[in-house]
Amino acid sequence: MSRNFILSSCLAIVMASSVATSHAQSAVSAPNWQAGVVLDAAATSRGLELGARDKGLGLGHSDLLLRGAFNEHFSGEAILGFHTEAKKLEGHIEKAWVQTRSLPHGFQARAGRFASQIGYLNELHPHTDDFTERPLLYRGFLGRHWYDDGIRLNWTAPTSFYLRLGAEIFGGKKLVPEATTDSTSRVSTLNLKMGNDIGKSSSWQWGLSHVNNRREALVEAHDASTEAHSHAASFSGKRMWISDLVWKWAPDGNNRNQQLRLNWEYAQVSGINRFADSSMRHRASSLGAVWKFNPAWEAGVRTDWLRVHKPEDHEGDLEFGRGRLKENAIMVAYKPTHMQTLRLQLTQQRASGANDEGEAVFANPARRSIQLQYVIGFGAHGAHSY
Repeated sequence: MSRNFILSSCLAIVMASSVATSHAQSAVSAPNWQAGVVLDAAATSRGLELGARDKGLGLGHSDLLLRGAFNEHFSGEAILGFHTEAKKLEGHIEKAWVQTRSLPHGFQARAGRFASQIGYLNELHPHTDDFTERPLLYRGFLGRHWYDDGIRLNWTAPTSFYLRLGAEIFGGKKLVPEATTDSTSRVSTLNLKMGNDIGKSSSWQWGLSHVNNRREALVEAHDASTEAHSHAASFSGKRMWISDLVWKWAPDGNNRNQQLRLNWEYAQVSGINRFADSSMRHRASSLGAVWKFNPAWEAGVRTDWLRVHKPEDHEGDLEFGRGRLKENAIMVAYKPTHMQTLRLQLTQQRASGANDEGEAVFANPARRSIQLQYVIGFGAHGAHSY
């Protein structure tokens, strides 16, 4: 997807919103811009397979944020992300988008660089997660946090329960940086979100997402992506389905003192590449529970598994190794304020599977890893989502 296409899409959004000015339901006061910074520091005893954190001290997903409204019709956000990798400080532009605020009938459009809204966690900032690393599903299929250049159109239905339909089109180079020469530079998504309350104390949200990926990864680049850290999909394919379900409970809906959060996600990837059998699938699942038992204390457990077919080129012959990675984590977190988190986590990994040459698909699983994480924010920060 070219930059000219993104610019023209931004212009189209501006024009559409201008036409809809007369239909705006409310006006907003003068533009209000805010800035903020978040630092995510951690000490890790051993890096995890497909993980983002090096052994020792380092920065995780940290960022500088600028967000606000241009006027009553448009808002925007820009985020400069930074982290350490191999003991070096790395930076990247994570977000730079403009979004409508006054389109009628529940529509909203966005253009620029932003995180896809597929799944439950992807659109959220990693430093707001309940665990030090994202589930294997995100680390293997989405490079932990997939953001890209593109456009989005959402529609929120006028129903008594929450119902949102969304469509996105991205360039796809952040998901699959190195593709075959005959690949199309485009990745599109469709997603559904719905949810409701169950009495005064409980609520739920369910989502279903589909990814249509026209960028087939080069086998050589695909192999390299599993080495060290990767900000792209380590295991990709033409089609991906993700289903996510979240349930929350708090006494009378007041989560200030107590809350229980359950989160389940499942993903399946097909069409691995042109050489793979049509029956081959990448699969991953995650199940987590977090219990807030005190206004400042939380404890949680999570179990993940990932099953993949890894293509490798052996002297001109393409072979597929079958691998499985299992991960269990337990954590306790102290949150003296909503802008600070001190988390201690123990993670265990187990791997199995090899290719026809006897080489392990996952060669460096961490049998045990201890992470001590500290997150602190200053100034503005994103709104809390469900």
